Amino acid sequence: MNTTIKSIQGKHNSLPGPEDIHREVLSNGITILSRSNFFSPSVTISGYIHSGSLYDPDKKLGLADFTSSALMRGTADHTFDSLYNELESVGASMGFDSGLHTTSFHARALAEDLSLLLQLLSETLRHPAFPKDEIEKLRHHLLTGLAVQMQDTSDMADITFDEILYRGHPYGRAEDGNPETIKAITRADIVKFHKHTFGPRNMTVVVVGAVKPKQAVDLVERALGDWKNPDQMKEPDLPDLKLLGKTNKRHFKIAGKSQTDIVIGTNGPRRKDHDYMAATLGNSVLGQFGMMGRIGESIREKSGLAYYAYSNISAGVGPGSWSVSAGVNPSNVGKASELIIKELKRFIRGGVKRDELTDSKSNFIGRLPLSLESNGGVAGALLNIERYDLGLDYYRRYPSSVKAVTPDEVLDIAQKYIDTERLAIATAGP
Repeated sequence: MNTTIKSIQGKHNSLPGPEDIHREVLSNGITILSRSNFFSPSVTISGYIHSGSLYDPDKKLGLADFTSSALMRGTADHTFDSLYNELESVGASMGFDSGLHTTSFHARALAEDLSLLLQLLSETLRHPAFPKDEIEKLRHHLLTGLAVQMQDTSDMADITFDEILYRGHPYGRAEDGNPETIKAITRADIVKFHKHTFGPRNMTVVVVGAVKPKQAVDLVERALGDWKNPDQMKEPDLPDLKLLGKTNKRHFKIAGKSQTDIVIGTNGPRRKDHDYMAATLGNSVLGQFGMMGRIGESIREKSGLAYYAYSNISAGVGPGSWSVSAGVNPSNVGKASELIIKELKRFIRGGVKRDELTDSKSNFIGRLPLSLESNGGVAGALLNIERYDLGLDYYRRYPSSVKAVTPDEVLDIAQKYIDTERLAIATAGP
């Protein structure tokens, strides 16, 4: 057995598992996962509710993001300033963020202030005031952010890529909205969105740190156990994704830029798919490991055509993507794109060498304990377990799951998804 695997398996309690993860579901539908860590005096709370941009009307894109950003602008019992002052007075922090499927939250405090932190979390989730003056300040902030984004070649290449790959699908819509939709969103829209999408059904709360699991559950139940919302909508069903029939190219023009960003790719696996591990290990060889794998070596190191170049798998609840990104001089777009496609063809023709795969496996196994050194890292791991139904023993099985992947499996998954005749090619720059 690989020595790295032996050392990890020997540290029985370094990786979360069934005997030290407590999972409990409250009567109102909230799932709680907790793991103790008394080596740290702090606690971390992470979690999510099922309220994301999938609920956004087409004419009000960015509504979920607007709503999550407004949660801490004032509540029934706290003004914007008093809420932050109460958090800062005990050295705590709390924030919200929205995505496609969920609105997530993350909070941190000393263990002795966990009850206060949960009370403030409950207050902001259940009783936000959405003050009119704060909504307008936030609208200005969001519009400024969009204006900055539209001048960012990397951001706009990513957005354009999603529009090509997910055309006609909710995943192709801009989560942040656009200036027109943000201007169209009213306070009444935000109040209505909150009323119909925020609720305890399928909510997940993770507590990690210097607290016993049963105590954590009791405190969460005290803060959120009586939350009910009969108006809470079910998440919209995801339509089937129509795959590209041929290569589709699109350029987003941004005048006056000295760099063009390129994103070239195709569809990828979902996080729950059985071949996700083979795909992510193969992707490491393709454009992640070391100096960004084969992509980095070919495009950046050997040819000198890119400021950066790497590959990435984006996998979540729904259809994922598998892409290569690069930032280049505008005069090198054609050459860099050709080299990227050449490396993709090489990848689906020959897969990975055994020694390349072995190096990536060692990297995956070796970095796992490092990612779980903090309460926040463990909280993120427990959220992944729950969100993707991986099983409480997932991280205990992880080293053997990584080790079991073969070069043939990597080749099969590469050929399953990557077709160089049906690519989405997005560029943004002058």
